This record gives sequence, structure tokens and C-alpha cells, in this order.
Amino acid sequence: MSTAVARLDPKFISLVWAGPERAVEVAEMHGQLFQPAWNEASMQETLSHPGSIAFMARVREGADALPEPAGFVIGQIAADEAEILSIGVLPKFQRRGVGTLLIEGLARAAKRSEVNRLFLEVAADNQSAFELYRSCGFTAVGMRKGYYERAGAEPQDALVLALPLDR
Repeated sequence: MSTAVARLDPKFISLVWAGPERAVEVAEMHGQLFQPAWNEASMQETLSHPGSIAFMARVREGADALPEPAGFVIGQIAADEAEILSIGVLPKFQRRGVGTLLIEGLARAAKRSEVNRLFLEVAADNQSAFELYRSCGFTAVGMRKGYYERAGAEPQDALVLALPLDR
């Protein structure tokens, strides 16, 4: 019996700009995916930052279905560089192409803002996320020792990844 999940048809995935008015929705998704989660006030502050660049993914699972939240990506631009601060896809939509579209959308928007490189950190033990980022063109450029703190566990190193956008 196969456990493979079908990729979604991209025509049923919409990326929606996530400004401060979407803080509640993005914070709810973040809370379902991460501990500790960013609360609504933190999300509002992050999305209000002048260098903020963020999208929500909405998915319709068929032509007649209503769109539902599927994921988000939050980045920040500083001069000619940008960083993905957080990205998450709800479990129902993981490994179905949503994360790739979120990264591609943020990268396109950053490039339009004359960003040359996009950075992110990923836990060294998060192989599935690393594979997603690698498939999008990111390469490892460094490591942050003990970057991720986890309740009841040793701190986890983070790999620093970069994606050149000046091609």
C-alpha cells in the first residue's frame, strides 16, 4: 500500500499577500506548526515591518471547492539580501507542492526588490525541509551551533542556506 500523496495542481493554489491584516490567520497556522508559536501581536509586528514580505497559500482541492489556508512564508528584506524568517505548510498539504510555490513566490518578490541572495536557517536534523530547500536551489553556506532550543532536548544546530537571485 502506497503512502505517496498526490501533488496539487498549481492552478488550484493561490498565493495571497500577507500584510498585517492577515496576522490572525498566519499566527493560527504558525501555532499549528511550531512550538513556541508566534502570537498574534508578534505576527502583527513582523508583518508590519517595512522590509516584510509574506504570502499565504490558499488551496482549492477541485474546481468547485472553497479555498482554504494551506501555508505561509514570511521574509524580511535588508538592503540587497533577504531572509525567510518562517515558512510552514499545514500537514494536510505537506509534500504536495505548496512549500515550493511559497518559496518561489517569495523569491520572485524579493528579486523584484533587487535582492541578490535569499537566506534561511533550517534545523540540521530536519531532512525533509532541507530536501525542499535544496530542490529550490538553496545551498549550505554555514552553521549556527545550538540555534534551535527544544523543550526537554539538547539545542539543535541550524544550517544556514542561501539562494542566489542575481542570475
